Amino acid sequence: MLFTDRIDAGRRLAARLDHLTGQDVVVLGLPRGGVPVAEAVADALGAPLDVCLVRKLGVPSHPELGMGAIGEDGVRVLGEDVLREARVTPAELARVEERERRELDRRAARYRGQRPPAAVAGRTVVVVDDGVATGSTARAACRTVRARGAARTVLAVPVAPPDWTYRLGGEADELVCLDTPPDFFAVGQFYADFAQLDDEDVVACLRRAAARSRGVPVDREVEVAAGSVRLGGHLTVPPGAVGVVVFAHGSGSGRHSPRNRFVAEGLNRAGLGTLLFDLLTEQEAEERANVFDTELLAARLTAATGWLRGRPGTERQAVGYFGASTGAAAALRAAAEPGADIAAVVSRGGRPDLAGPRLPDVTAPTLLIVGGADDLVLGLNREAQARLRCESRLSVVPGATHLFEEPGALGTVTELARDWFTDHMAAAHV
Repeated sequence: MLFTDRIDAGRRLAARLDHLTGQDVVVLGLPRGGVPVAEAVADALGAPLDVCLVRKLGVPSHPELGMGAIGEDGVRVLGEDVLREARVTPAELARVEERERRELDRRAARYRGQRPPAAVAGRTVVVVDDGVATGSTARAACRTVRARGAARTVLAVPVAPPDWTYRLGGEADELVCLDTPPDFFAVGQFYADFAQLDDEDVVACLRRAAARSRGVPVDREVEVAAGSVRLGGHLTVPPGAVGVVVFAHGSGSGRHSPRNRFVAEGLNRAGLGTLLFDLLTEQEAEERANVFDTELLAARLTAATGWLRGRPGTERQAVGYFGASTGAAAALRAAAEPGADIAAVVSRGGRPDLAGPRLPDVTAPTLLIVGGADDLVLGLNREAQARLRCESRLSVVPGATHLFEEPGALGTVTELARDWFTDHMAAAHV
């Protein structure tokens, strides 16, 4: 099989990966040649694109011969057979690794700037190169991705030698290759145009992908990584969104809460993104005490915020919190953390009083929405507002009870939240 160029190879490879469409996928290209291939794959799958930085360790006397590879997060893969046959000493290996580690760090700064690597924890990660030769760089890439918490790893290339599955079978959950010709000698022999690429080519691919992700709506189920647990969620990001509102559910309800989904849909229509996710696993939710553990819930909310900010397409979005019941206390506790940088907080029938001594530390503009007929909670909200030092407002919905079940009450909540978030998140948007 002969490919016209790397873009042609990427489009053909994307067709083979069509079964991943609609899943929570991130595509990582191996610089430099793998990035244009990965760009075409990411475009077809509607997935974010980033680079997976690895460097081949070349034998000192024959640099084109790989004796191993290194990746980000300290990953190191060595070919013991090559090291032995080439009689490479530990000192020689150390010098080569030090040089390549410097180059890896340089490329990270050049390609990403101040942006952190794409969040891969809990997601399906497709590692893409323009082909496999010895497999050392692909192996290092897969191990790097696993070390960063990927739920599933797919290694996808246009061309590879016939024994590539033997070499790399244990490194990825799925191996995808369009052609494994018996006369394989080098990757370049299967491309009509196999021109060398430079850093600018890689940066251009990443910029184009980022521009596309800003214009493509996101509406999918996701898995949010929070330490050692994975929490189910639903992420919606309309085109041109200036921010994402993270919902903190209360009283044991999860991402399927009909009231919060109603509010989220209203925010989406206003051009705001939303992330509804379960703050507790099913097993944790069975323990009633966890529902009121606002410290635990706040930690989960902070983890979800970090996940959002590490995800291409949302990494520069302003983030707001919408909390209900005990979720409101968790939202305020999380917003009070140093460096949280939360654009706005809205509480619906919440218990901000449970945030206790953290209330004076909240800097995010805070809107407290309470039903006029919810006397106990209204009093608690007034007391909590008195302890806030940030911009705040208490809005009372006349005649509404705690769950805002009265006709039009939840619509009023949605309008109040919409206006608060759009006013404050537009100013915070980078």
